[in-house]
Amino acid sequence: MSMNKQIIQVINPNTSLAMTETIGTAARAVAAGNTEILAVCPQQGVPSIEGHFDEAIAAIGVLEQIKAGREQGAQGHVIACFGDPGLLAARELAQGPVVGIAEAAMHMATMVATRFSIVTTLPRTVIIARHLLRQYGFEHHCTAVHAIDLPVLALEDGSGIAQEKVRQRCIQAIREDDSGAIVLGCGGMADLARELTHELGVPVIDGVGAAVKMVESLLALGLNTSKHGDLDYPIRKKLSGQFERLN
Repeated sequence: MSMNKQIIQVINPNTSLAMTETIGTAARAVAAGNTEILAVCPQQGVPSIEGHFDEAIAAIGVLEQIKAGREQGAQGHVIACFGDPGLLAARELAQGPVVGIAEAAMHMATMVATRFSIVTTLPRTVIIARHLLRQYGFEHHCTAVHAIDLPVLALEDGSGIAQEKVRQRCIQAIREDDSGAIVLGCGGMADLARELTHELGVPVIDGVGAAVKMVESLLALGLNTSKHGDLDYPIRKKLSGQFERLN
């Protein structure tokens, strides 16, 4: 990899500053020495993303941040929410590679194990994760999706309860699913992967780190988002109202 400095923008699509800090720290922990991590979140939107409605709102914030990141010189982007909200729209708007953390974690899991399980937050997000598995073509690699049945922001309340529930769910998944790897199904779990990997003796994959390394690899190979076909830049048209800022 060239040692020229590069900027990778890591977007937390919710408005939680605490979670943005957790995500940024996890991204910097794996980034190459020549990579600067620009960890950001929208100023307006939802405090956590736990359903299709939340994802629809968050997608606008993602696009705003992609536009801002390009203006700040970011060469690549990570969408740090396990629903990968606005991923294809972001790829239209971006020049450099854009990788979602669910997409990245699932890809990485198939490279180190033939079967993996996902541990996520609320039961309703289990369904969303299954939709993504089907969309990305990993449905037959994933044995099960488990929920700790706590909201996303419980990961940031300082009690440690959510973290312990993640740990117990991972242990249960290894025993019950016969999976070779665990994918952590929330950006707020990004700081748990290394410790759990060491404790459990199987790869526990955080999508934030996985996505950062994928973006670095694409940049090292000189690969940007294809502008041939449906991921070409958005057709120029006048946007109105609050969307004018995306022009």
